[in-house]
Amino acid sequence: MSKVIPFTGITRLDMPPDVILEQAKGKLEGVIVIGFTKDEAEYFASSYADGGIVNWLLDRCKHCLLEIAE
Repeated sequence: MSKVIPFTGITRLDMPPDVILEQAKGKLEGVIVIGFTKDEAEYFASSYADGGIVNWLLDRCKHCLLEIAE
């Protein structure tokens, strides 16, 4: 029987949300989850109560994403 090793690098392919969430389990101090439900409605949840912290983290992540694209 072969052992499947999960891919953890950067890819241009979509990944199942459950795979991404499972890989993040136990590694994070806090989390912001943004996505779409199966009914195509926006979904947002955060472990941070402070909206300012959430907005700051989103901006930092957008900056990182733009750096990857270059």
